[in-house]
Amino acid sequence: MKPFTESMLNQCRKYMFNFFDYLPTKYQASARDWQVRKFVWAFKDGKCAVSAAQLVAKKIREQFGTSASDMVFVCIPASSQRKNEIRYREFSEEVARLSGAVNGYSHITVEGERLAIHESKSGKHVNDVQVINFDKEFFKDKKVLVFDDVITRGYSYARFACHLESFGASVIGGMFLAKTLFV
Repeated sequence: MKPFTESMLNQCRKYMFNFFDYLPTKYQASARDWQVRKFVWAFKDGKCAVSAAQLVAKKIREQFGTSASDMVFVCIPASSQRKNEIRYREFSEEVARLSGAVNGYSHITVEGERLAIHESKSGKHVNDVQVINFDKEFFKDKKVLVFDDVITRGYSYARFACHLESFGASVIGGMFLAKTLFV
């Protein structure tokens, strides 16, 4: 397991919200667990961006009210620019439209490709490198709400949030479709 720095731990102490509990496929699942799995998988494939955006935007409005218009909504990038576009372009636009938040999607791009975490445990070896490009000036002095589809331990979220804050952003917390359960 990768070590958390104190700054990363501080990110995990901020506002964190997940809509569902996600049971990994190595565990026997109930009908509800399968519903959640299928929703998360469909989201990752860009097949339910609008319904997921409605869910997220509603929670943003409930949690932040009119101050949502003072924050930037940004997603932790997927493993490639192509997957990032499929997963987050329409979703981010819709979340911003429905919540009043500023859409940060176009201010982060992905170069190269990395294996998704669930793929890297299979023993595959790759030499590809993923580079995430940030519009640093855009994020300076902005309040940012970070989104990711699934949070497991919080390492990716915390590292991404710390990176945003290194540009002068103020990360207010994170929202996630689902949180991995450990049985």
